[in-house]
Amino acid sequence: MTPRAGIALGSNLGDRLAHLQAARDFFREISSGDLLQGKIYQTAPVACPDGSPDFLNTVIDFPFAGSPRDLLDAAMEIERRRGRIRAERNGPRTLDADLLYLGETVLAEPDLILPHPRLHLRRFVLEPLHDIRPDLVLPGQSESVASLLAALAKDESAPSILPCPGL
Repeated sequence: MTPRAGIALGSNLGDRLAHLQAARDFFREISSGDLLQGKIYQTAPVACPDGSPDFLNTVIDFPFAGSPRDLLDAAMEIERRRGRIRAERNGPRTLDADLLYLGETVLAEPDLILPHPRLHLRRFVLEPLHDIRPDLVLPGQSESVASLLAALAKDESAPSILPCPGL
């Protein structure tokens, strides 16, 4: 069975919705089957330079037959096509495509860690992932996405997010 890949998509520059739509369509073309997409949320920037615009965020999940490196290369390619410039750490960006997981793969390389090491701490990732895969338990976790999100919901310091019109 082909493993499912999860990718967090975010944009806070330009036509944010168009960037997310283009990324979703790009990954749909390289998927091995049905692509699921969570709702789109508007979120305040986290760990970004002062004055950074709000993000639109979503998560997609799809079967992917390639390697983790193939998936990373695809994510970098769609970021490049959408005009992403890496001028400053966590700076504003047209598109951010972060790999979250690829099936049961556990990987720790300098430029690629799966599952994403901070996924369980990010409401802007967990909320849209919960929309499509609430029962998912990631490698190295003992709790489902729903449980991880519920734990964040109890933490009043976790940033809130607002649902937005979808694609």
